[in-house]
Amino acid sequence: MRAVRRFPYLTAALTRIPTHTVRRLHLEGPDGRSVLIESDEDAAIMIRRVEFDQLLVSLAVEAGAELVTGADIAQVREADDRVELVARDGRRFEAAVLVAADGVHSTIARRLGLNRGWPAGAVALDMMEETPRTLLRDIDPSALWVSYGYDSGSPSDTGSDPALARRGAGGAKAAEGYAYVFPKRDHVNIGVGYVLAHFRESIDEAPYDIQRRFVETLRRRGVTEGASVRANFTPFLIPVGGPLPIPARGRVLLTGDAGGFVNGFTAEGIYYAMVTGDLAARAIAAGQPASLAARYRRACRDEIGAELRDSVLIQRYLFADRRRIAQVIEGAGANPALTRLVLDFASGRLGYAALRRRMLARSPVLAARLLWMLAAGAH
Repeated sequence: MRAVRRFPYLTAALTRIPTHTVRRLHLEGPDGRSVLIESDEDAAIMIRRVEFDQLLVSLAVEAGAELVTGADIAQVREADDRVELVARDGRRFEAAVLVAADGVHSTIARRLGLNRGWPAGAVALDMMEETPRTLLRDIDPSALWVSYGYDSGSPSDTGSDPALARRGAGGAKAAEGYAYVFPKRDHVNIGVGYVLAHFRESIDEAPYDIQRRFVETLRRRGVTEGASVRANFTPFLIPVGGPLPIPARGRVLLTGDAGGFVNGFTAEGIYYAMVTGDLAARAIAAGQPASLAARYRRACRDEIGAELRDSVLIQRYLFADRRRIAQVIEGAGANPALTRLVLDFASGRLGYAALRRRMLARSPVLAARLLWMLAAGAH
Protein backbone atom coordinates (compact mmCIF):
# COMPACT_ATOMS: atom_id res chain seq x y z
CA MET A 1 0.00 0.00 0.00
CA ARG A 2 2.91 2.31 0.63
CA ALA A 3 4.07 1.85 -2.95
CA VAL A 4 0.59 2.62 -4.27
CA ARG A 5 0.47 5.86 -2.31
CA ARG A 6 3.96 6.84 -3.51
CA PHE A 7 3.11 5.92 -7.13
CA PRO A 8 -0.59 6.70 -7.72
CA TYR A 9 -0.51 5.35 -11.29
CA LEU A 10 -0.34 1.84 -9.77
CA THR A 11 -3.98 2.05 -8.65
CA ALA A 12 -5.21 1.68 -12.22
CA ALA A 13 -2.27 -0.39 -13.47
CA LEU A 14 -2.66 -3.13 -10.86
CA THR A 15 -6.11 -3.98 -12.20
CA ARG A 16 -4.29 -5.61 -15.12
CA ILE A 17 -2.75 -8.37 -12.98
CA PRO A 18 -4.05 -10.64 -10.19
CA THR A 19 -3.76 -9.04 -6.72
CA HIS A 20 -4.73 -10.01 -3.19
CA THR A 21 -5.00 -7.66 -0.19
CA VAL A 22 -4.42 -8.55 3.46
CA ARG A 23 -5.15 -6.77 6.73
CA ARG A 24 -3.65 -9.13 9.31
CA LEU A 25 -0.17 -10.22 10.35
CA HIS A 26 0.59 -13.33 12.41
CA LEU A 27 3.98 -12.69 13.97
CA GLU A 28 5.85 -15.19 16.13
CA GLY A 29 9.29 -15.39 17.69
CA PRO A 30 11.89 -18.10 18.27
CA ASP A 31 10.45 -18.96 21.70
CA GLY A 32 7.02 -19.86 20.34
CA ARG A 33 5.15 -16.73 21.43
CA SER A 34 3.00 -15.06 18.80
CA VAL A 35 0.63 -12.16 18.23
CA LEU A 36 -2.01 -11.38 15.60
CA ILE A 37 -1.86 -7.77 14.45
CA GLU A 38 -4.93 -6.46 12.63
CA SER A 39 -5.52 -3.31 10.59
CA ASP A 40 -8.91 -1.77 9.84
CA GLU A 41 -7.74 -1.05 6.28
CA ASP A 42 -5.83 -2.97 3.64
CA ALA A 43 -2.22 -3.11 4.83
CA ALA A 44 -0.54 -4.89 1.94
CA ILE A 45 -1.15 -5.83 -1.67
CA MET A 46 0.17 -9.26 -2.59
CA ILE A 47 1.38 -9.76 -6.17
CA ARG A 48 3.54 -12.22 -8.08
CA ARG A 49 6.84 -10.67 -9.13
CA VAL A 50 6.79 -12.34 -12.53
CA GLU A 51 3.47 -10.59 -13.26
CA PHE A 52 4.30 -7.28 -11.58
CA ASP A 53 7.65 -6.94 -13.33
CA GLN A 54 6.03 -7.63 -16.70
CA LEU A 55 3.41 -4.99 -15.89
CA LEU A 56 6.11 -2.37 -15.24
CA VAL A 57 7.85 -3.30 -18.50
CA SER A 58 4.56 -2.90 -20.37
CA LEU A 59 3.92 0.51 -18.81
CA ALA A 60 7.42 1.65 -19.79
CA VAL A 61 6.97 0.50 -23.39
CA GLU A 62 3.56 2.18 -23.57
CA ALA A 63 5.22 5.39 -22.39
CA GLY A 64 7.72 5.23 -25.24
CA ALA A 65 10.63 3.13 -23.95
CA GLU A 66 12.37 0.74 -26.32
CA LEU A 67 12.69 -2.80 -24.96
CA VAL A 68 15.74 -4.82 -26.01
CA THR A 69 15.64 -8.44 -24.84
CA GLY A 70 18.27 -11.15 -24.58
CA ALA A 71 21.15 -8.70 -24.04
CA ASP A 72 23.37 -10.26 -21.40
CA ILE A 73 25.69 -7.37 -20.55
CA ALA A 74 29.29 -8.49 -20.01
CA GLN A 75 31.33 -5.29 -20.21
CA VAL A 76 30.79 -1.63 -19.34
CA ARG A 77 33.05 1.37 -19.82
CA GLU A 78 32.68 4.99 -18.76
CA ALA A 79 33.73 7.74 -21.17
CA ASP A 80 33.66 11.50 -20.65
CA ASP A 81 30.27 12.00 -22.28
CA ARG A 82 28.72 8.52 -22.42
CA VAL A 83 28.59 4.98 -21.05
CA GLU A 84 29.35 2.05 -23.34
CA LEU A 85 27.95 -1.47 -22.87
CA VAL A 86 28.89 -4.72 -24.61
CA ALA A 87 26.66 -7.81 -24.55
CA ARG A 88 28.00 -11.37 -24.65
CA ASP A 89 26.73 -11.76 -28.20
CA GLY A 90 28.78 -8.73 -29.32
CA ARG A 91 26.00 -6.14 -29.46
CA ARG A 92 27.05 -2.68 -28.30
CA PHE A 93 25.00 0.05 -26.65
CA GLU A 94 25.79 3.66 -25.79
CA ALA A 95 23.95 6.10 -23.53
CA ALA A 96 24.49 9.52 -22.02
CA VAL A 97 23.36 8.09 -18.66
CA LEU A 98 23.03 4.52 -17.41
CA VAL A 99 20.50 3.51 -14.73
CA ALA A 100 21.58 0.05 -13.58
CA ALA A 101 18.71 -2.03 -12.22
CA ASP A 102 20.42 -5.37 -12.75
CA GLY A 103 19.89 -6.88 -9.32
CA VAL A 104 21.96 -8.17 -6.44
CA HIS A 105 24.58 -9.63 -8.81
CA SER A 106 24.84 -6.35 -10.76
CA THR A 107 27.35 -6.70 -13.59
CA ILE A 108 27.45 -2.91 -13.87
CA ALA A 109 28.38 -2.40 -10.21
CA ARG A 110 30.99 -5.13 -10.33
CA ARG A 111 32.63 -4.08 -13.62
CA LEU A 112 32.87 -0.44 -12.54
CA GLY A 113 34.23 -1.29 -9.09
CA LEU A 114 31.21 0.13 -7.26
CA ASN A 115 30.63 -3.25 -5.61
CA ARG A 116 33.43 -5.80 -5.52
CA GLY A 117 31.22 -8.35 -3.79
CA TRP A 118 28.76 -8.53 -0.90
CA PRO A 119 30.11 -9.76 2.45
CA ALA A 120 28.31 -12.88 3.68
CA GLY A 121 26.84 -10.84 6.54
CA ALA A 122 25.30 -8.30 4.15
CA VAL A 123 23.14 -10.66 2.08
CA ALA A 124 20.35 -13.08 2.94
CA LEU A 125 19.69 -16.40 1.27
CA ASP A 126 15.95 -16.51 0.63
CA MET A 127 14.66 -20.02 -0.07
CA MET A 128 11.28 -19.36 -1.64
CA GLU A 129 8.55 -21.50 -3.17
CA GLU A 130 5.60 -20.07 -5.11
CA THR A 131 3.06 -22.81 -5.76
CA PRO A 132 -0.54 -22.72 -7.09
CA ARG A 133 -3.17 -22.86 -4.38
CA THR A 134 -4.57 -26.03 -5.95
CA LEU A 135 -1.44 -27.88 -4.75
CA LEU A 136 -0.37 -25.98 -1.62
CA ARG A 137 -2.39 -23.42 0.26
CA ASP A 138 -2.51 -21.50 3.52
CA ILE A 139 -5.45 -22.09 5.86
CA ASP A 140 -5.92 -18.34 6.49
CA PRO A 141 -5.36 -16.35 3.26
CA SER A 142 -6.38 -13.12 5.01
CA ALA A 143 -3.09 -12.89 6.94
CA LEU A 144 0.65 -12.77 6.40
CA TRP A 145 2.43 -15.36 8.56
CA VAL A 146 5.95 -14.49 9.70
CA SER A 147 8.25 -16.23 12.17
CA TYR A 148 11.14 -13.91 13.02
CA GLY A 149 14.40 -15.34 14.31
CA TYR A 150 13.26 -18.65 12.85
CA ASP A 151 15.43 -21.68 13.62
CA SER A 152 14.72 -24.74 11.47
CA GLY A 153 15.48 -26.93 14.49
CA SER A 154 13.82 -24.82 17.21
CA PRO A 155 10.75 -25.76 19.30
CA SER A 156 8.73 -23.10 17.49
CA ASP A 157 9.47 -24.99 14.28
CA THR A 158 7.75 -28.10 15.59
CA GLY A 159 4.93 -26.23 17.23
CA SER A 160 5.70 -27.63 20.70
CA ASP A 161 4.67 -26.13 24.00
CA PRO A 162 5.64 -22.41 24.00
CA ALA A 163 6.41 -22.60 27.73
CA LEU A 164 8.90 -25.36 27.01
CA ALA A 165 10.43 -23.23 24.27
CA ARG A 166 10.73 -20.20 26.53
CA ARG A 167 12.64 -22.14 29.17
CA GLY A 168 15.40 -22.82 26.67
CA ALA A 169 15.41 -19.38 25.09
CA GLY A 170 17.61 -17.57 27.61
CA GLY A 171 19.60 -14.73 26.15
CA ALA A 172 21.14 -16.74 23.31
CA LYS A 173 21.62 -15.20 19.92
CA ALA A 174 18.64 -15.71 17.63
CA ALA A 175 18.89 -17.53 14.34
CA GLU A 176 19.57 -14.80 11.80
CA GLY A 177 16.56 -15.31 9.60
CA TYR A 178 12.84 -15.62 9.27
CA ALA A 179 10.19 -17.86 7.73
CA TYR A 180 7.02 -16.72 6.02
CA VAL A 181 3.74 -17.60 4.34
CA PHE A 182 2.51 -14.92 1.93
CA PRO A 183 -0.93 -15.49 0.37
CA LYS A 184 -1.36 -14.50 -3.26
CA ARG A 185 -4.63 -14.67 -5.19
CA ASP A 186 -3.96 -17.93 -7.04
CA HIS A 187 -0.64 -18.95 -5.44
CA VAL A 188 0.98 -19.15 -2.04
CA ASN A 189 4.52 -17.96 -1.38
CA ILE A 190 6.28 -19.95 1.36
CA GLY A 191 9.92 -19.75 2.34
CA VAL A 192 12.76 -19.48 4.80
CA GLY A 193 15.50 -16.85 4.71
CA TYR A 194 18.81 -16.58 6.57
CA VAL A 195 21.66 -14.11 6.59
CA LEU A 196 24.19 -15.93 4.42
CA ALA A 197 26.94 -15.86 7.05
CA HIS A 198 24.62 -17.55 9.55
CA PHE A 199 23.52 -20.14 6.99
CA ARG A 200 27.10 -21.08 6.17
CA GLU A 201 28.20 -21.25 9.81
CA SER A 202 25.20 -22.79 11.55
CA ILE A 203 23.06 -24.76 9.11
CA ASP A 204 24.10 -28.13 7.77
CA GLU A 205 21.21 -28.78 5.39
CA ALA A 206 20.59 -28.27 1.69
CA PRO A 207 18.23 -25.36 0.95
CA TYR A 208 15.38 -27.47 -0.39
CA ASP A 209 15.61 -29.91 2.51
CA ILE A 210 14.97 -26.93 4.82
CA GLN A 211 12.05 -25.81 2.67
CA ARG A 212 10.40 -29.22 2.48
CA ARG A 213 10.69 -29.77 6.23
CA PHE A 214 9.30 -26.28 6.89
CA VAL A 215 6.23 -26.97 4.74
CA GLU A 216 5.72 -30.28 6.54
CA THR A 217 5.93 -28.45 9.87
CA LEU A 218 3.35 -25.90 8.74
CA ARG A 219 1.02 -28.71 7.71
CA ARG A 220 1.33 -30.40 11.12
CA ARG A 221 0.59 -27.11 12.81
CA GLY A 222 -2.49 -26.50 10.67
CA VAL A 223 -1.07 -23.43 8.95
CA THR A 224 -1.07 -24.95 5.46
CA GLU A 225 -2.51 -27.83 3.46
CA GLY A 226 -0.82 -29.74 0.66
CA ALA A 227 2.83 -30.45 -0.05
CA SER A 228 5.90 -28.63 -1.25
CA VAL A 229 6.59 -28.71 -5.01
CA ARG A 230 10.31 -28.90 -5.81
CA ALA A 231 9.89 -27.41 -9.30
CA ASN A 232 8.53 -24.18 -7.78
CA PHE A 233 11.44 -23.70 -5.37
CA THR A 234 13.89 -20.86 -6.14
CA PRO A 235 16.69 -19.79 -3.75
CA PHE A 236 18.13 -16.33 -4.33
CA LEU A 237 20.13 -13.64 -2.54
CA ILE A 238 18.84 -10.35 -1.10
CA PRO A 239 21.18 -7.53 0.02
CA VAL A 240 20.24 -6.69 3.62
CA GLY A 241 23.34 -4.81 4.81
CA GLY A 242 22.24 -1.37 3.66
CA PRO A 243 22.95 0.65 0.49
CA LEU A 244 26.40 0.68 -1.08
CA PRO A 245 28.62 3.54 0.14
CA ILE A 246 28.72 4.89 -3.42
CA PRO A 247 25.55 3.88 -5.32
CA ALA A 248 26.27 6.36 -8.13
CA ARG A 249 29.30 7.72 -9.91
CA GLY A 250 29.71 9.87 -12.97
CA ARG A 251 26.96 8.93 -15.44
CA VAL A 252 26.02 5.64 -13.75
CA LEU A 253 23.24 5.33 -11.15
CA LEU A 254 22.55 2.06 -9.30
CA THR A 255 18.95 1.39 -8.25
CA GLY A 256 17.13 -1.30 -6.27
CA ASP A 257 19.05 -4.41 -5.26
CA ALA A 258 22.01 -3.38 -7.44
CA GLY A 259 22.60 -0.48 -5.05
CA GLY A 260 21.65 -2.42 -1.90
CA PHE A 261 18.40 -0.48 -1.41
CA VAL A 262 16.56 -3.09 0.67
CA ASN A 263 15.10 -2.94 4.18
CA GLY A 264 17.51 -4.88 6.39
CA PHE A 265 14.80 -5.80 8.91
CA THR A 266 11.98 -6.95 6.61
CA ALA A 267 13.99 -7.75 3.43
CA GLU A 268 11.41 -5.66 1.54
CA GLY A 269 12.83 -4.39 -1.74
CA ILE A 270 10.07 -3.53 -4.22
CA TYR A 271 9.22 -0.17 -2.66
CA TYR A 272 12.83 0.97 -2.45
CA ALA A 273 13.60 -0.23 -5.98
CA MET A 274 10.72 1.85 -7.32
CA VAL A 275 11.68 4.89 -5.25
CA THR A 276 15.31 4.80 -6.37
CA GLY A 277 14.23 4.32 -9.98
CA ASP A 278 12.02 7.40 -9.68
CA LEU A 279 14.75 9.43 -7.99
CA ALA A 280 17.21 8.42 -10.73
CA ALA A 281 14.78 9.63 -13.40
CA ARG A 282 14.25 12.94 -11.62
CA ALA A 283 17.99 13.45 -11.21
CA ILE A 284 18.49 12.87 -14.93
CA ALA A 285 15.60 15.14 -15.90
CA ALA A 286 17.14 17.97 -13.88
CA GLY A 287 20.09 18.11 -16.31
CA GLN A 288 23.60 19.18 -15.25
CA PRO A 289 25.45 15.87 -15.87
CA ALA A 290 28.45 17.01 -13.83
CA SER A 291 26.41 16.86 -10.60
CA LEU A 292 24.14 13.96 -11.58
CA ALA A 293 25.58 11.31 -9.25
CA ALA A 294 25.78 13.64 -6.25
CA ARG A 295 22.21 14.80 -6.86
CA TYR A 296 20.95 11.21 -6.99
CA ARG A 297 22.85 10.15 -3.87
CA ARG A 298 21.49 13.14 -1.96
CA ALA A 299 17.89 12.41 -3.05
CA CYS A 300 18.18 8.79 -1.93
CA ARG A 301 19.66 9.82 1.39
CA ASP A 302 16.93 12.39 2.02
CA GLU A 303 13.97 10.12 1.26
CA ILE A 304 14.99 6.65 2.39
CA GLY A 305 18.49 6.88 3.86
CA ALA A 306 17.52 7.10 7.53
CA GLU A 307 15.01 4.26 7.47
CA LEU A 308 17.36 1.91 5.61
CA ARG A 309 20.18 2.72 8.03
CA ASP A 310 17.92 2.11 11.03
CA SER A 311 16.53 -1.10 9.52
CA VAL A 312 20.02 -2.63 9.45
CA LEU A 313 20.75 -1.58 13.04
CA ILE A 314 17.43 -2.98 14.24
CA GLN A 315 18.12 -6.25 12.42
CA ARG A 316 21.49 -6.64 14.14
CA TYR A 317 20.12 -5.66 17.53
CA LEU A 318 17.20 -8.10 17.46
CA PHE A 319 19.23 -11.04 16.18
CA ALA A 320 21.78 -10.52 18.97
CA ASP A 321 19.36 -11.75 21.68
CA ARG A 322 16.29 -13.97 21.31
CA ARG A 323 14.57 -12.13 24.16
CA ARG A 324 14.49 -8.91 22.16
CA ILE A 325 12.29 -10.46 19.48
CA ALA A 326 9.96 -11.72 22.22
CA GLN A 327 9.78 -8.18 23.63
CA VAL A 328 8.73 -6.83 20.22
CA ILE A 329 5.97 -9.44 19.99
CA GLU A 330 4.77 -8.75 23.54
CA GLY A 331 4.86 -5.01 22.86
CA ALA A 332 2.73 -5.40 19.75
CA GLY A 333 0.06 -7.09 21.82
CA ALA A 334 0.28 -4.75 24.81
CA ASN A 335 0.45 -1.40 23.00
CA PRO A 336 -2.14 -1.26 20.18
CA ALA A 337 -1.59 2.49 19.61
CA LEU A 338 2.10 2.05 18.78
CA THR A 339 1.31 -0.99 16.68
CA ARG A 340 -1.16 1.12 14.70
CA LEU A 341 1.58 3.68 14.02
CA VAL A 342 3.78 0.95 12.57
CA LEU A 343 0.88 -0.32 10.44
CA ASP A 344 0.22 3.22 9.22
CA PHE A 345 3.85 3.46 8.17
CA ALA A 346 3.84 0.06 6.46
CA SER A 347 0.67 0.84 4.53
CA GLY A 348 1.87 4.29 3.45
CA ARG A 349 -0.49 6.42 5.50
CA LEU A 350 2.44 7.71 7.55
CA GLY A 351 5.94 8.70 6.45
CA TYR A 352 9.07 7.47 8.20
CA ALA A 353 9.95 10.85 9.73
CA ALA A 354 6.40 11.27 11.02
CA LEU A 355 6.51 7.76 12.51
CA ARG A 356 9.58 8.62 14.57
CA ARG A 357 8.05 11.91 15.75
CA ARG A 358 4.77 10.32 16.79
CA MET A 359 6.48 7.45 18.56
CA LEU A 360 8.47 9.99 20.54
CA ALA A 361 5.34 11.98 21.41
CA ARG A 362 3.25 8.94 22.35
CA SER A 363 5.86 6.98 24.27
CA PRO A 364 8.99 8.95 25.18
CA VAL A 365 10.39 6.03 27.20
CA LEU A 366 10.01 3.58 24.32
CA ALA A 367 11.44 6.10 21.86
CA ALA A 368 14.42 6.72 24.12
CA ARG A 369 14.97 2.98 24.37
CA LEU A 370 14.81 2.74 20.57
CA LEU A 371 17.37 5.52 20.14
CA TRP A 372 19.65 3.83 22.68
CA MET A 373 19.18 0.57 20.83
CA LEU A 374 20.21 2.17 17.52
CA ALA A 375 23.18 3.85 19.10
CA ALA A 376 24.27 0.55 20.62
CA GLY A 377 23.80 -1.17 17.29
CA ALA A 378 25.96 1.41 15.56
CA HIS A 379 28.83 0.50 17.85
